[in-house]
Amino acid sequence: MPRTVVITGASAGIGRATARLYARRGAHVVLIARGQAGLDATAKEVESLGSRSLIQVADTADPAQIEAAAEAAEQTFGPIDVWINCAFTSVFSPFDEITATDYDRVTQVTYLGFVNGTRTALKRMLPRNHGTIVQVGSALGERSVPLQSAYCGAKHAINGFTSSLRTELLHRGSKVHVTVAQMPAVNTPQFSWVTSRLAKHPQPVPPIYQPEVAARGIVHAADHPRRKQYYIGATTVATIWANRLAPALLDRYLARTGVNSQQTDQWPPSGASNLFEPVDRTEGSDHGAHGVFDDQAHSWSLKATATHHPAAAASCLALGIATTATVWLRRRSRVS
Repeated sequence: MPRTVVITGASAGIGRATARLYARRGAHVVLIARGQAGLDATAKEVESLGSRSLIQVADTADPAQIEAAAEAAEQTFGPIDVWINCAFTSVFSPFDEITATDYDRVTQVTYLGFVNGTRTALKRMLPRNHGTIVQVGSALGERSVPLQSAYCGAKHAINGFTSSLRTELLHRGSKVHVTVAQMPAVNTPQFSWVTSRLAKHPQPVPPIYQPEVAARGIVHAADHPRRKQYYIGATTVATIWANRLAPALLDRYLARTGVNSQQTDQWPPSGASNLFEPVDRTEGSDHGAHGVFDDQAHSWSLKATATHHPAAAASCLALGIATTATVWLRRRSRVS
């Protein structure tokens, strides 16, 4: 029987790539976002891959809308098996230039949207003692960078909230699982529609990965949800461990490099932002899964591959060690 998977933020970027990956698996995919055009395009992609989809136009900041979307999902496809919280908004700006209204909006969507989605999922999963929730986190949830105070604050909050919830579920002995997929920099449309007060076009800090890399990490996390979190991409691991080992040094490094590395040499986008209204609402305004950085983005991650296929990775590592040792011994025998 096909699994029922709910994805928030499904109209573009990581959420959309994840929807396509689940469609290839034959899952029933419930698509939640604000943008009708983006959702319509995603639904067509899902159905072209042989799966069924359900569109739900909803703002994750509104608990009632998310509850209604979940109710429609279960009426259409049956019990929800996997709930993926992915929707977010952001503002690129020095903190003192962000209005209180804008800051509140980022927090309501990027943090409380995850809380609302989790609450709604648990309402259905806990009585059945079955289900998985995946929070799409970020390396910036542990290591903040300049110009993204609202987003970084929300991602930190998600980590704290999810850790608390996870311990509660463990205490109950529940078979409902929650895990976090911590993301690297990803090439999504957000950098062209995000609210920005920067002098130049915002960009993810390189190296940049394609949304499909993120999607594979999310699906793997949902398949193996007993782990607290998964680090997607080597840069995520490097960022988090550098922050744990030398946080003060990293502060100074980011103070020197973090502002310029988040901007291209191009002028900022002139279109509307998606902070309060979706940019992909009307016909012809679909932005797809990818952003404007395809020429810089990596389509695979060695770290993610090793995580998904540990036996193969271990075999390759063992082979590499054995080969290196053989070469070294041969060279040594020649010298002697």
